[in-house]
Amino acid sequence: TSHIPTNSGAELSLQVGDTVHILEMYEGRLQITSKYLAVAQHETVIPGELPLGQELTSTLREWAVIWHKLYVDNKTTQFRHVQQMTYSLIEWRSQILSGTLPKDELAELKKKVTAKIDYGNRILGLDLVVRDDNGNILDPDETSTISLFKAHETASKRIDERIQEEKSLQQNLDLRGQPIFNTTHTYSLYVNFKNFVCNIGEDAELLMSLYDPDLSKFISENYLVRWGSNGMPKEIEKLNNLQAVFTDLSSSDLIRPKISLVCQIVRVGHMELKDGKKHTCGLRRPFGVAVMDITDIIHGKVDDEEKQHFIPQRQLIMSPLITSHVIGENEPLTSVFNKVIAAKEVNHKGQGLWVSLKLLPGDLAQVQKDFSHLVDRSTAVARKMGFPEIILPGDVRNDIYVTLVQGEFDKGKKKTPKNVEVTMSVHDEDGNLQEKAIHPGAGYEGVSEYKSVVYYQVKQPCWYETVKVSIAIEEVSRCHLRFTFRHRSSQESRDKSERAFGMGFVKLMNADGTTLQDGKHNLIVYKGDNKKMEDAKCYLTLPCTKMEMEEKEAPSGKNLHHLANFTPTKDSTKDSFQIATLICSTKLTQNVDLLGLLNWRSNSQNIAHNLRKLMEVEGGEIVKFLQDTLDALFNIMMEMSENETYDFLVFDALVFIISLIGDIKFQHFNPVLETYIYKHFSATLAYMKLTKVLNCYVGNADDSSKTELLFAALKALKYLFRFIVQSRILHLSEEGDEFNDTIRKLFLSFNVLMDRPLEEAVKIKGAALKYLPSIINDVKLVFDPVELSVLFSKFIQSIPDNQLVRQKLNCMTKIVESDLFKQSECRDALLPLLIDQLSGQLDDNSNKPDHEACSQLLSSVLEVLDRKDVGPTAVHIQLIMERLLRRINRTVIGMSRQSPHIGIFVACMTAILRQMDDFHYNHYINTFKTRQDIIDFLMETFIMFKDLIGKNVYAADWMVMNMMQSRVFLRAVNQFTSVLNRFFLDQANFELQLWNNYFHLAVAFLTHESLQLETFSQAKRNKIIKKYGDMRKEIGFKIRDMWYNLGPHKIKFIPAMVGPILEVTLVPEPELRKATIPIFFDMMQFAVYLTWFLPFQFENELITKLDQEVEGGRGDEQYKILLEKLLLEHCRKHKYLSASGEVFALLVSSLLENLLDYRTIMHDESKENRMSCTVNVLNFYKEKKREDIYIRYLYKLRDLHTDCENFTEAAYTLLLHAELLQWSEKPCVPHLLQRDSYYVYSQQELKEKLYQEIISFFDRGKMWEKAIQLSKELADMYENKVFDYEGLGNLLKKRATFYENIMKAMRPQPEYFAVGYYGQGFPSFLRNKIFIYRGKEYERREDFNLKLLTQFPSAEKMTSTAPPGEEIKSSPKQYVQCFIVKPVMNLPPNYKDKPVPEQILNYYRANEVQQFTHSRPFRKGEKDPENEFATMWIERTTYTTAYSFPGILKWFEVKQVTTEEISPLENAIETMELTNEKISNIVQQHVWDRSLPVHPLSMLLNGIVDPAVMGGYTNYEKAFFTEKYLQEHPEDQDKIELLKQLIALQMPLLAEGIRIHGEKLTEQLKPLHDRLTACFKELKKKVEKQYGVITLPPSLTERKPSRSGSVVLPYIMSSTLRRLSVTSVASSVVSTSSTSSDSTSSRPGSDGSILEPLLERRISTASRPEDLPIKEDGDNRICKLKRKEWSISKSQVIVEKEPEMELTLKMVTHTHTHTHAIIKSQQEILVFPLLSAMLVIGNFIKLWEGGVQIPKALVI
Repeated sequence: TSHIPTNSGAELSLQVGDTVHILEMYEGRLQITSKYLAVAQHETVIPGELPLGQELTSTLREWAVIWHKLYVDNKTTQFRHVQQMTYSLIEWRSQILSGTLPKDELAELKKKVTAKIDYGNRILGLDLVVRDDNGNILDPDETSTISLFKAHETASKRIDERIQEEKSLQQNLDLRGQPIFNTTHTYSLYVNFKNFVCNIGEDAELLMSLYDPDLSKFISENYLVRWGSNGMPKEIEKLNNLQAVFTDLSSSDLIRPKISLVCQIVRVGHMELKDGKKHTCGLRRPFGVAVMDITDIIHGKVDDEEKQHFIPQRQLIMSPLITSHVIGENEPLTSVFNKVIAAKEVNHKGQGLWVSLKLLPGDLAQVQKDFSHLVDRSTAVARKMGFPEIILPGDVRNDIYVTLVQGEFDKGKKKTPKNVEVTMSVHDEDGNLQEKAIHPGAGYEGVSEYKSVVYYQVKQPCWYETVKVSIAIEEVSRCHLRFTFRHRSSQESRDKSERAFGMGFVKLMNADGTTLQDGKHNLIVYKGDNKKMEDAKCYLTLPCTKMEMEEKEAPSGKNLHHLANFTPTKDSTKDSFQIATLICSTKLTQNVDLLGLLNWRSNSQNIAHNLRKLMEVEGGEIVKFLQDTLDALFNIMMEMSENETYDFLVFDALVFIISLIGDIKFQHFNPVLETYIYKHFSATLAYMKLTKVLNCYVGNADDSSKTELLFAALKALKYLFRFIVQSRILHLSEEGDEFNDTIRKLFLSFNVLMDRPLEEAVKIKGAALKYLPSIINDVKLVFDPVELSVLFSKFIQSIPDNQLVRQKLNCMTKIVESDLFKQSECRDALLPLLIDQLSGQLDDNSNKPDHEACSQLLSSVLEVLDRKDVGPTAVHIQLIMERLLRRINRTVIGMSRQSPHIGIFVACMTAILRQMDDFHYNHYINTFKTRQDIIDFLMETFIMFKDLIGKNVYAADWMVMNMMQSRVFLRAVNQFTSVLNRFFLDQANFELQLWNNYFHLAVAFLTHESLQLETFSQAKRNKIIKKYGDMRKEIGFKIRDMWYNLGPHKIKFIPAMVGPILEVTLVPEPELRKATIPIFFDMMQFAVYLTWFLPFQFENELITKLDQEVEGGRGDEQYKILLEKLLLEHCRKHKYLSASGEVFALLVSSLLENLLDYRTIMHDESKENRMSCTVNVLNFYKEKKREDIYIRYLYKLRDLHTDCENFTEAAYTLLLHAELLQWSEKPCVPHLLQRDSYYVYSQQELKEKLYQEIISFFDRGKMWEKAIQLSKELADMYENKVFDYEGLGNLLKKRATFYENIMKAMRPQPEYFAVGYYGQGFPSFLRNKIFIYRGKEYERREDFNLKLLTQFPSAEKMTSTAPPGEEIKSSPKQYVQCFIVKPVMNLPPNYKDKPVPEQILNYYRANEVQQFTHSRPFRKGEKDPENEFATMWIERTTYTTAYSFPGILKWFEVKQVTTEEISPLENAIETMELTNEKISNIVQQHVWDRSLPVHPLSMLLNGIVDPAVMGGYTNYEKAFFTEKYLQEHPEDQDKIELLKQLIALQMPLLAEGIRIHGEKLTEQLKPLHDRLTACFKELKKKVEKQYGVITLPPSLTERKPSRSGSVVLPYIMSSTLRRLSVTSVASSVVSTSSTSSDSTSSRPGSDGSILEPLLERRISTASRPEDLPIKEDGDNRICKLKRKEWSISKSQVIVEKEPEMELTLKMVTHTHTHTHAIIKSQQEILVFPLLSAMLVIGNFIKLWEGGVQIPKALVI
């Protein structure tokens, strides 16, 4: 409709009367606003486009989609390939649509287009298009099954060949160009003459021809080029247009071992090049030769023709150019050529000819048509000297080739040999010259006289010059060739006086009427009077050749020379001259016997001799005179009818001629023979004679002398009978009884022959079977067809069983393919016999059936029966059905899928089923005698159908064949279901296995991939629905009906049918789903009514199958919704099932949700998502106690973990499997063994193997504590149960290494991240949930963030750590919130209040944790510019996860979130506690290990006692130690006291620190130490005065005996450290207890807390929590590093010693962190950058003043 103008983009303006063809409707909507409207609902609109144009359009659309996909997938090579093909199709489409192409070109283009489409479809994996011979797409409804199958086969083969051709072109194999040549018998070689380079200085003639060096023989005529002395062609118009084509080359020429293009260069001018003006000119003198080996071109190996260019750009130089001076003039030309060909290298000095060549398939007419851009009318044609391989009937040719071979001439009175020139001319018997009869070479007209090359002073010149004599056919008998010999002098004056010194001649036709024989002829050289030499009457009476002279002299012995009018001298006999002739003529014969036969009337006594001799005549001679020869034969037969001998001889001669025409060389004469039979043949009584002789031969088949003749006659039977029948038709006025009797008698003779023992005449029997059917179509014209059918039936029956089986079957196939079988009455006679034979072959007991021949016969029969023009066929189909259907089914069942015959047998079976009417089906079932027979047949059929559907016989791209097969099967299955309902449904006759097979077949059919329309492109889907509809619905509704028909028998199909029915319901067809899902409800209620255990079985089966199906890719969200909706609807209406049914429906729905999520995510790149889903599914199955599936998913999870190197999580996953097992000798139930094929028998063995694997995983994950725990359990089993001490020993050795690793190995602690996924854009398992993630070793938050956002590229990162509002949660977008959280340590009771090494504690700080905290500073009340502490609160959130870390995942969902607020005073207390703990820890470390470096201690002390900081108490004093604060917060009295005590407690700790610092003093640090001491004194004095004095217990200050390799610290849970942060993974050494006043114990204890060090706190400048952005600056990263380093224990420091410089840097930073007591939120570092920087610089100056050497890097 695009051509109708529109007002807007979406409207068409129409006139009344306009017709609109609605091509497609968008979503079924069509709006037409008009008062007057007629809609033709059922009018078929036929597009004006040609069907091929339509196909091109749809193909291009289909390819475009794939082309786009290839581009997206970056498949460059394929993309380009499709691009090229598409462009070709677009171009051809425009040519076709233009409508300007002539018919023949359109047909040619159509072939090209269809070939390209089919090839493209195959390489793009699209469906095969089947076409008829004209390239039109076949309609399967109008095509028989067999034809359809064969069309598929042909198309497939054609495309395979094309692909092979393309491959070989790409690989540039020697096969290039071969395929076109395989079918051709005649070739032409195209030669384009580019240039000739040679400095001759005179005119030249170049004579090019093809030459066989092995035989020293010229193959073709010459191609002549006349070249001027100026280096240009003589005829200037031929410049750049010198081309020739050498035609008639046959395939035998192509396989010559060697073939060369040779050129003889003849100079035309003086005798010598140096001769001057007075010298003779115009002499033809030998100059040189050029040779080129063209074997490779002829063999098709070299052809650098691209698809677009036919002429190779590469020019081939023919070299070497050898002048005759080099070789000498007295050598024959052939030997010159051979020498040059054999020569390896010749210095040709750049002289030579340039040519380009191309081998073209076809004869001249073909080449002019196919390569019109190369070969046109102006192209010279050089023919082969001889006939091509195939002589075409209309090819009239009359060429006589004459070669001047050599001569020997006496020098006479001269001192030197003569310079002989031979002049050749053609004269008639009166001596008249035939004008222009001699052709020296293609490219020029003929000449009247031909002058040979002159050899200088050579006694025996060898010319080897060939010319063609061309005269009218009727002139040949009157003409002769005359040769005159003359001496040429180099002096012009002398030359003029020279006369001819001799002559010779030869007649072209012999006295007996035959033409001059091919070959060499030695002519007599006559000398004498010049005038008499020119008088034909004088010399024609003389013998012309030496042989003739000898024949004439021999009888009388007289010398005949006196007859000559010449006076021969004594010397004349010494001269000799030899020529060679070759006649290529379609009208002249050199065969005397053939001539004798053609002229039989004038030579009647030799008829018998000539007839016998005819068999020896060369075939080419006979076909030239085919009509004349046949006329002669039949005339002899008719006119000499009294003599029977002639009958046999003529019969044999006729057989010989017919056989001859059967030869491939003369096959083109078939039409000539047929034209003769139907147009020219007139021997009315010939049939009598021919049948008589044939009968005689067949009757005497045992006569061995006649065997060959009979065999030849059988081969020629087809044409013999054409003669017989044509003769009978011409003679129809007579009664036909005699003829009919003859035919009957002939068949009787054949029957007798066939019945003889096999070893005799096996060849004849084979020939009879092969050739006898060829007479049917002719004989039935003059003989009763029904009787003929009976005769053939008897003929077949006369062959003993098991003899010549294949030949017999092939013979029957030919009978079926003849016209006889198309007649219904004839079929009645023939079909029973054919079926008998097939039945015998396909019988189960047949030892070696000939499947190939059977399938050919069967398919031919079925194909004929499918035709509309062959009369009634129902009875015949019934016969085949009754006798063969079962046999064919069994053959198909028993045949291997790899068999080459399976395809055709399935096609035959499909054809029978397709041709059967409903009546046939009913009748067939009634033919079975017993009920068991019907059961067997149906079982067989169902199993076979299911097998054929499951393992498709036909290729996936045979869409039409597969759909047709499906349609036929569907109809058959539906027919058989009525049988099931009729015979096998009632209680007494119910057949479980049969029904079971039916259901499984129906499900297999419905779920077959070729019917799943959703998986196809829109175009293919439309095509299938239009042609076949959706077959799934039909069979699906049938399954439903059959299920409900079962009634009480349903119980037998539960739970077995749950899986198959599930498969049906999963097919994404809404109507089908609605129809079949209720079957589940039906099963449920049946199961509930009848038994208590069935519901469990049903539920279990449904869960198992659902899992398998969804994992296999079936099912979708709509299915989940529909399943839940329909089940709930049905259950709620039900009396008993309303509650339990609802539970079940929701259970299935939730399983589906999990499985669908799992499947969706399995293709996700994110392994984390895949793990999550796997765990969801896992938990579902655990709940449902489905251990088998549960274990399967456990191993999937384990594999995902090992792929990501999450060895700890992999170990926990396997542990779940191990927990299902006991330490007992109980055998394992199969589902427990599951994956990894542990071939074990008891649970104990399996558990042991699992434990070993788990321990290995824990070891790799550095979770040695867990490995030790399992190892203990395993050791107990080894020691006390199985007494495997060796295993125990190994285990204990392993355990020892684990203990050692805990103390010594480097084990960085992981960070924990909280991640919130907000917004509806996330999948259900993430949506609006918070998860805690366990990071990998050394994983920073930036990296973790990046990983998170890569996984969700469209997600938006939230900058605030505050919980989001409802707006964000309900938004369709994706928001991600991520921040670091601190694990809350959960220390085992046995470690509490004991001195536990730091390395052991470190494990519990980050492992076996389930609670995490996150602190955020915020401000309450007005900001006090003097002191910010007063209003700075902390919001601390605690997250509790569903499971503890580490576990089976790297993350778990947060199940509980609690929040508390910490007041500024409590915050100050925490800060002081942490500072004290820090000092205490470092002091103790130095007490226990004197070797520790002193720098960290220096920094820490300096940072606290610095006068600028004064311990950081000033802010507390201003904020809390005021009367105003106490009045406002009287309840905080205890807390203030506690804070004061903590300040006081710091003094003894500092004193101890300064003492140790003094002991470890170096000279460099002395100034610093002095300064520290002075500052501390001042600080202590002030503190003691204000807050009192506290003394430390001696246990903290005494030196303890240290254990090797470990720093042991008392871990005393002090009640003073009650409310401490749990957020620092990296908090360093654990706090010591402090002896505080009793008031401290009033605070509730905080068991399991981890101390949050002061060094990680900062003051916030922000006012509200939600306004605090997450800052990711460098400071934050430094803090992370600090946390990590501080977590390193002493033993790790030994392993990985840090440079002091770095440590110093860290300590400086830490110190100033303390100095300001700036509170740090969980992960944001919120500082006053300027103040901080100033303080750091101030401290550096002090250090430097104090004499401490500061590393350079630090200063920078």
